[in-house]
Amino acid sequence: MIAYVCFYTLTYVRIDETALATTASKLRANIYRMLDQILETGQPLEVERNGKTLVIAPKEEQSIWDRLPRREGAIVGDPDELIHIDWSSEWNPDPN
Repeated sequence: MIAYVCFYTLTYVRIDETALATTASKLRANIYRMLDQILETGQPLEVERNGKTLVIAPKEEQSIWDRLPRREGAIVGDPDELIHIDWSSEWNPDPN
């Protein structure tokens, strides 16, 4: 589920199912750690207070490329360099 929240300053924050959730008491106990996590990951934090939900989110939204999950073993670099790799030691003509 994706929702958009409008604040009085007409700032829109995109909230989706990956948003973190906590209570006001837990926020008070760990506010600096939670704020650092929001800044590091870009994920908004939902805080429930008196039956209502508040959202703490970075003002600048991350690009779609920054929100992609990191994949272990993914090749990072220039795709043209893959063309010139010698794969002959890895190739087996007999699959059995």
